Amino acid sequence: MINPETNQDTSLIHRAAEYTPPRSIRHLLVGRPLQTADAPHETIGKAVGLAVFASDALSSNAYATQEILVILAAAGTVAFGYVFPISIVIVVLLAIVVISYEQIIHAYPNGGGAYIVAYDNFGRFPALMAGAALLTDYILTVSVSVSSGVAQIISAYPQLFEYRVAISVACVAFITLVNLRGVRESGIAFAIPSYFFIFIMFLTISTGLFRTFTGDLARVVNPPPIEHFGEAIPTVTTFLLLHAFSSGTAALTGVEAISNGITAFKEPRSRNAAITLIWMAFILAFLFLGISFLAREIQAVPSEAETVISQLARTVFGGQGVLYLLVIIATTVILILAANTAFAGFPRLGAMLASDGFLPRQLTFRGSRLVYSYGIVSLGALASILIIVFQASVTRLIPLYAIGVFLSFTLAQSGMARRWWRSGRLKGQPQQSSTSMLHYDPRWAIKMISNGVGALCTGIVMFVFAITKFRDGAWIVLILTPLLIGMFLWIKRHYSLLASRLSLENYGEPPPYDTRHRVIVPISNVHQGTLAALRYARMLSDDVTAVHISMEPDDTEKVRKKWETWGRGTRLVIVDSPYRLFLEPLLDYIKDILSVRQPNETITIVVPHFVPEHKIHNALHMQTAEMLRRELLSTPGVVITEVPYQVP
Repeated sequence: MINPETNQDTSLIHRAAEYTPPRSIRHLLVGRPLQTADAPHETIGKAVGLAVFASDALSSNAYATQEILVILAAAGTVAFGYVFPISIVIVVLLAIVVISYEQIIHAYPNGGGAYIVAYDNFGRFPALMAGAALLTDYILTVSVSVSSGVAQIISAYPQLFEYRVAISVACVAFITLVNLRGVRESGIAFAIPSYFFIFIMFLTISTGLFRTFTGDLARVVNPPPIEHFGEAIPTVTTFLLLHAFSSGTAALTGVEAISNGITAFKEPRSRNAAITLIWMAFILAFLFLGISFLAREIQAVPSEAETVISQLARTVFGGQGVLYLLVIIATTVILILAANTAFAGFPRLGAMLASDGFLPRQLTFRGSRLVYSYGIVSLGALASILIIVFQASVTRLIPLYAIGVFLSFTLAQSGMARRWWRSGRLKGQPQQSSTSMLHYDPRWAIKMISNGVGALCTGIVMFVFAITKFRDGAWIVLILTPLLIGMFLWIKRHYSLLASRLSLENYGEPPPYDTRHRVIVPISNVHQGTLAALRYARMLSDDVTAVHISMEPDDTEKVRKKWETWGRGTRLVIVDSPYRLFLEPLLDYIKDILSVRQPNETITIVVPHFVPEHKIHNALHMQTAEMLRRELLSTPGVVITEVPYQVP
């Protein structure tokens, strides 16, 4: 082969495609296609990164305090005084987790979070546990945040309660569409609402604290009916406090998202991601403690009819005026946009698992906007199914939520503790691990202890959550996680088996092509398309047989007479079909041929394929080739070839 550019004899020619996708309606929805070279320009900075990856964690302030209260309410309003001490413990746990994930960001700058940490330090199975937990968490993040956002709307407009599921699904579809436009565009689009939420909540909490310390803050006026989860109990028990604590740990969901999506940040990626994580932690801690403290002071009550945030806003601002409406709007928007964190993390983690062979390879495909389109669409579909099944109820979805989060926290911190232990035993050259370079760290002991303590704390919380929430629905996650791991291993086994069978190692010289070739041409009539297929068949072999399935004797006679004129001596086999079936008699004839096929013989079925001018006309014609392909695709020694003929 001669390369036309260099005039050199070569078997490899590299050329660039000049095709540019034309404008279409799809481009109006998701934007114009981007070239692969544009990828570095699609990364984001710290300000936009906070909006993209921290919206989930920040939005959890809208329901975390309420979920604590809804458990405490089982012991009566006297138990509401425990909401602030529980919140303090949760913030201490937040600090431990953030310190660990800040280390993960620097140690594993290519992202992956708990999955990569577990894979590098513990091996495949713990990594799959982390992967299953994180994927489940991302799906629930979308379901919970959107359902909670819609609940804020219903607090202001109760007449929309019966439409909450439809509104929630529509919101998921909108966020899915925005994310298909790319990380940078979705981040810029969501940055303003995210920062507006932070501002309005800072204003609300600051005003509430000022009125509290000046003795001007009243209690909630006309509170909604108190709702509690489970049976009423006469007094506050240790189990009740642990149950409330486990519900409140929903405030920590989303903390891990930045470590999973480090590659979305501009260089230096690790530094920008770590700073964003610290910003998020301080904002989250202030908002969560402020809301919990003020909820106790105004004696807010848990209710799906009116959220705690709604009660807090109308009490702090003295009614349902402009500032109250701004709080409700900002909270609703941030809750709905919190799903964007999952849309930023789920596709990346899915692509990482897929590249390792544990999920379908399609998840590694980047669409026209340089995002993992299949992962984004899959997440939107799965979250919508959950919303429909659980009727957009935050209280029913929460028990499924945090157990996966804390499983990933525990695995991540345990993995980092082992990494520092391994680091402390390195005295010479750095060691290359499966996913990163390991260097000696003189502070390895301190880091190992801090991560070990963190793993112990989050592990205890995970078990507390599993026990206290087991009957509430946590059992579903405890069953779902092993099922997901089983699915990962099944997919991996399929890809590994396929790779071994397609491998060229020890393959040697391929055998010569078959010396004998038999061609079968199914025909329903004799026309120009039939003759085109027949001419092509003769190019392949001299052994050509045309097969006609006879369902009506009169039609068969017409075919026979035309074949005498146009068949040019080619053998025609007429198969009578008394039950007027086409496919079954044809397949039966082909099986008879295969039963006497010689070892060096290939059977090729050449099918005339009429291609109408308009695609809608396909419905008016039999798709013989497609039917044969479905039936014979797995049959060895059979090749199906379509010969298209177009009629203008």
